[in-house]
Amino acid sequence: MGLNDPQWGKKDNGGPPDLEELMRKINAKVAAMMGGRGGKGGNDDQGRPSGGAPGQGFGVSIGLVAAIAGLIWLGSGFYIVDESQRGVVLRFGKFVEATQPGPRWHLPFPVESVEVVNLSQVRTVEVGYRDNVKNKMLKESLMLTDDENIVDIQFAVQYFLKDPADYLFNNRMPDENVRQAAETAIREVVGKSKMDFVLYEGREQVAATATKLMQDILDRYKSGIVISKLTMQNAQPPEQVQAAFDDAVKAGQDRERQKNEGQAYANDVVPRARGTAARLIQEAEGYKASVIANAEGDASRFRQILVEYEKAPGVTRERMYLDMMQQVMGNVSKVMVDQKNGSSLLYLPLDKLIESTRTAGAAGDIVAAPAPTTQSSDNVASQRARDSLLSRDREAR
Repeated sequence: MGLNDPQWGKKDNGGPPDLEELMRKINAKVAAMMGGRGGKGGNDDQGRPSGGAPGQGFGVSIGLVAAIAGLIWLGSGFYIVDESQRGVVLRFGKFVEATQPGPRWHLPFPVESVEVVNLSQVRTVEVGYRDNVKNKMLKESLMLTDDENIVDIQFAVQYFLKDPADYLFNNRMPDENVRQAAETAIREVVGKSKMDFVLYEGREQVAATATKLMQDILDRYKSGIVISKLTMQNAQPPEQVQAAFDDAVKAGQDRERQKNEGQAYANDVVPRARGTAARLIQEAEGYKASVIANAEGDASRFRQILVEYEKAPGVTRERMYLDMMQQVMGNVSKVMVDQKNGSSLLYLPLDKLIESTRTAGAAGDIVAAPAPTTQSSDNVASQRARDSLLSRDREAR
């Protein structure tokens, strides 16, 4: 009867199997496999060995079982390390070596054991919330800023491993260590920053600074952990003061808008005023140059006249008088002459005379003879008036 026979161990009376008979059959099969058949001993009529020392077959069977068990024990020491993993070999709980990817072998249990650590797996730790940003952990998320305001910050930290031995032996709860280091780092950074900087323009800088500080803390602990990324999930004031904070934000926006409008007005007015000032300065410089040039010219002309006057005082004085009268009378259209010896007042309408002269010149084709007479008479009258005025001035002197 084979060992896999469903009727194995059963007798007609349903009693337990005969262990001695079972061992004899096993010994007989083992002896047959090892070449013992046909040797010194055989089986008697009842199936018992007829020769050999007592218990020899039993000893052979025990040795074979021990050898098979030893092979199985030694085979249990083989293990395979994947490309993204590292194996940590422990001998009676003490670190021996870190094995690289590939098939490996170690002394089987209980002498040595192996811990396989995945280095490429990205692990995530949440600070300020759990699983969902709505599931807040206020004890972790509420922080005090440098300007004594409270902010509610929720962020996630991603990390992976760089040293499997440090990770296994220097961390009792790796996720909790990372969470506490992250909370410590972010509280230090937020405590040195203003509220507006944390909530708005400085969020990326806060995350970068906190990541560096967190990595320094974990390196001091020799945790074997590398921080991959710190992601800000939410940063806002506490819900209890959200309405007041919104009003403050609106007021700040209004202030910025008014500042921008004022700056725009200044940008429009200031350049224009500067341009006007520059134009006035240039005009003043031009006027200054003109006055100086005129003064220098008058001084030079006066010196030249002085030289001529010293040579002929009477002639020079007469010439100066005539030039002045010509300059003054050249712009006068009407002349009133007061005769010295008479009571009548002579009126010379020079503008009318000039106009009539021009009219007479234009009508020369129609009345040829009278026109020259009229023009010459007008000229003679004008010349006589000037001569009379000049003689009167000379007598007065």
